[in-house]
Parts: sequence; C-alpha cells; structure tokens
Amino acid sequence: MSKDKTVNATSVAATPASHSSKAFASTQAAHDAVGFIEIDEVLTLRRMAVSARAPKGTVLLLHGFPETLTVWNDVATTLAHDYDIHAFDWPGYGQSSRPASERFSYAPRAYAQVLKAYIERAGIDRSKLVIYATDIGALPVLLLALDEPTIARQIIVGDFAPFDRPQYMWENLQNLKAEPTASPTRAYMNKTSDEILQNVHRRGLSPAEQFDLPVDVQQDMTRSWSLDGMTSADAFAHYYANFTGDQHYLEANLTRLKTPVKVIWGEKDIYIAREMGIEFAGKIGAKVDILSGIGHFPHLQNSKQTVEEISASFR
Repeated sequence: MSKDKTVNATSVAATPASHSSKAFASTQAAHDAVGFIEIDEVLTLRRMAVSARAPKGTVLLLHGFPETLTVWNDVATTLAHDYDIHAFDWPGYGQSSRPASERFSYAPRAYAQVLKAYIERAGIDRSKLVIYATDIGALPVLLLALDEPTIARQIIVGDFAPFDRPQYMWENLQNLKAEPTASPTRAYMNKTSDEILQNVHRRGLSPAEQFDLPVDVQQDMTRSWSLDGMTSADAFAHYYANFTGDQHYLEANLTRLKTPVKVIWGEKDIYIAREMGIEFAGKIGAKVDILSGIGHFPHLQNSKQTVEEISASFR
C-alpha cells in the first residue's frame, strides 16, 4: 500500500477546458490523490491528500455513516485552489482497516485517537487547520479537543448527537444505543443495506429537494459496505455500543472545550433533529447556522454552501 500520494489539484483544475472537461479534471484530481497511510500496527487508513500551489491553510474533512471519503470529492477539488485538503475513511468504512472489535473498539474516543494520529502522521500544521466533521465524525473531534485545544484553529461540526438525547434521534438510532434493541437493529441494517445506500440521503426531503449521489460515490459506498468480514453497519453498531458513555463524558467536560467551534445543521435532518444542534451551540456559546431546505448531508446536497462555510473560517 502506498503511504503518501498527493497531487496538485490546482494545476489540474486551472487548465482551460469545457465545463464537462473541468468536471472530469476535478474528479480525476480527487481520485489521483487517494492513497494509504499507516496509523499503527492495527490500522491503515485510505486517505485523500490534495495539495494547493500556495495554500492559505489546511482543511480536514471527516465523513459520517454510511459514507466514504469520496463524498468529499466536489468540496475537496473546489477548496484545493486555496487550501491543502485531507480526508480519510474511518476504520470500518471505505477501504480502511476493519480489525475485530477485540483489537479496536470503534468507540468515539477510539476514533478521536485515530484522528490525532492521522494529524501527526500527515504532518499537518494545527495552527492553520480547519476540521469539518459531520455525523459520526463530530463527537471524536470534540473529544480530542477537550484534551488538545490547539488541535485546530477552528472546528465545524453538524448533524450529529453530542448529548444523550434519544428524543432528538431517529428511532433506529435510538435503538442502537443499548440492548435488547441494538442487535436486531444491527441485523436489520445489514439485511437492508441496499435500501440504505440508495435512500439514506433522500429521507426527510421533499421530491423537489431530493438528489442523486454522484455515480463514483454511490459505487464506492456500495463496494465498501462489506470488507474483511465486517460491514459498515457493524462498525456503526460498535460505535453506538460506546456512544452513550462518550456523550456523557463530553457533556460533563464542556467547560474544557476551548477550541473555536461553529455548528451547522440541516433544517430537515430527520436522523438527528436540529434541536440537538441548537442545544449544543447554546451550551458552548457557539454560532449555529440552520440550513434551510437541507437534510442530514449538507456537503452532498449543497457542496457550494459547505465550501463557503469552510472558507469563511479562514477569514
């Protein structure tokens, strides 16, 4: 496995071309920037690292369930004109390692240590780093920030569950938090994986607001659902088995959260209601943007808006 492979996406995207040619060049740049990086003797992550010619800073993009790093292709290739871009597949997702749960817990706090190790291994300058984290990616970065307040110049989080508030969560997510409902829910998710991958991003949106995933993203998520004897739903279930305790830990230690945080939320997120984001932002004194007409996946539904949110963090 190649441990360090990057491309200059700015030079690719700057080549004069038709609209379709530019789109192809951007997609190709993101594809060519993908390689692998070893975290430790157990974990190897598939990652994307795209270099700008004269970077104004660095952006690290953290995906959610059931995504892979390919969901960031459009965002990454646009931002790479001005910033170095990093993204990786969490353990259990994409083409990253999927060790047995006895060797890696898949807990949010374990993911926090993966994130710390990635930043160190990739040689990222924290003082110029903005981390954009959604869904399962958000709690780990906040847990890391409790102990390492200089982990980034700013953290942007959204559409996740920082607190143990099941009433704000979709029923299946509530059911994953504890037995006796967790195991049947995990089995159901594995049984209905095709439906999840086809429709997870559409739920809660009106027909006019619904959107299709790019073909390469859809194919990568489908191809990566099951690998080395573990599915993404299995990894998700392991995460949720540890979820409540880590939520309690974050809430009990919010006074230690010193890293600047911005909160964004899809107005129409049915998985984790916007009330969760509003409460979290209120408790930490952060700005919260409720995105009109947007569901659980803002970066996929309106990538231009995501680019603007990230770019604003450098101003």
